[in-house]
Amino acid sequence: MKNIDTKAFFLPYQVRWLEDKSRIKLAEKSRRIGFTYVQSYEDVYDALTLKINGKPCDVFFSSADRTAATEYINYCAYWAKLFNAAFEDFGEIILDERKDIKAFAIQFKNGARIIALSSNPTQFRSKGGKVVLDEFAFHEDPLALWKAAKPCITWGYPLRIISTHNGQNCLFYQFIKQIDAGKLNWSHLKITIQKAVDEGFVDKIYGRKTTKKEREQWLIQEKADCGDEQTWLQEYCCVAVDESTAFLTYEMLQNIKEKDILKPYEELSGDLYLGFDVARKKDLSVISVLEKVSNTKFLRHQVVMKKLKFREQKAILYGFLSMPNLRRACIDSTGIGAQIAEDARIDFGKSKVEEVTFTNAVKEEISYQLYTAVEDKNLIIDVNTDENAIEDYHSVRKFTTKSGNIRFDSDGSSDGHADRFFSLALANHAASGKSDFQKPEILTAKPNKIKGFDNISNLRGFTDDLRGVAF
Repeated sequence: MKNIDTKAFFLPYQVRWLEDKSRIKLAEKSRRIGFTYVQSYEDVYDALTLKINGKPCDVFFSSADRTAATEYINYCAYWAKLFNAAFEDFGEIILDERKDIKAFAIQFKNGARIIALSSNPTQFRSKGGKVVLDEFAFHEDPLALWKAAKPCITWGYPLRIISTHNGQNCLFYQFIKQIDAGKLNWSHLKITIQKAVDEGFVDKIYGRKTTKKEREQWLIQEKADCGDEQTWLQEYCCVAVDESTAFLTYEMLQNIKEKDILKPYEELSGDLYLGFDVARKKDLSVISVLEKVSNTKFLRHQVVMKKLKFREQKAILYGFLSMPNLRRACIDSTGIGAQIAEDARIDFGKSKVEEVTFTNAVKEEISYQLYTAVEDKNLIIDVNTDENAIEDYHSVRKFTTKSGNIRFDSDGSSDGHADRFFSLALANHAASGKSDFQKPEILTAKPNKIKGFDNISNLRGFTDDLRGVAF
């Protein structure tokens, strides 16, 4: 058999898939990034070289539709020719004459077969060999398919599960959750479209080395062509979308997007309102700044900080609080945020700074305030808001505890813990004009002039210096 240089044919993520010799592998992937192509290579190679109990390895490939099965078997024929592997038969075969069940197959001279089946679970019964479940999340009855296919590998054969996402109410998503929780000791490869582009996918499309700007523009155009956030996130970004339980749906978020919302500090002449969700090590610290124009609030800035020292977080916060048109700020004073919130209230006064302790009741109130603002389109975000922020807003779910209490929390699908959501909710509450959650305190301190932030240009310079950690 002829040896083939895989690095000459495949991109790095495809090579990693081939080099992973785990018995059971799962690929969570973007659409159309070459997984059927690379899987067909592995299957031909295994059919020609792998032996279980001294016998050649048959491969049973199942896809969600007939066209995918045809594409796969043609790829297999291509690799067989490159390997100089002789095969005795190629084409459509009949599996059951009575039920007119057909499949596509290649049979090699060593006796191994590659058979591309339909998604009918019964076709796996009484078979043994390597199993490949392609676009598993989109099979009509994935549980029945799994029950029929899994016993095929009992004697030590490999198993491959490959799919894009199809929501959270499916077996594919449950498998991933079990892998992440350590309950399934399977290999797991996750390749988003962004990761594929970083590893040369656009270069393959263009047939040449592309520039960073070309790759960025390609992603922007692909996202725009999707038409909606849900398609982009689920089909390309490996996000399992579940709109049935989302507090803010992708459609709601899409409806509040407008162009040119982000503006330089010196152009913010309207009344400004700030929300600060405080964290230090585990989660993200986020400052959201809204500008209120008439009855509409625009998200002009959102500073995201990860593992930034409290001293530096406080400096950024004070820079905003020193702005003359910053009318009110709501700051998370729960736990580790207590000192920053208390200091800010003392230094800038209770009329400007409100300390907010996150109880379930408080979270419920500000979450519903934000929901109403989004639903009424009274709060606007930029059309180019990144996927991490959108997923953070979308990640919040309404839970009912065993004691019957309502709790708002993240479902864990974003890169934070709904930190952007609650920062934005705090800013929205600050702009609502409603009184403090806590009883008013008597404070004698007056707003102090913070050294280094006596004008807007100093603030801009500081945030520019932190560009690597704050966006």
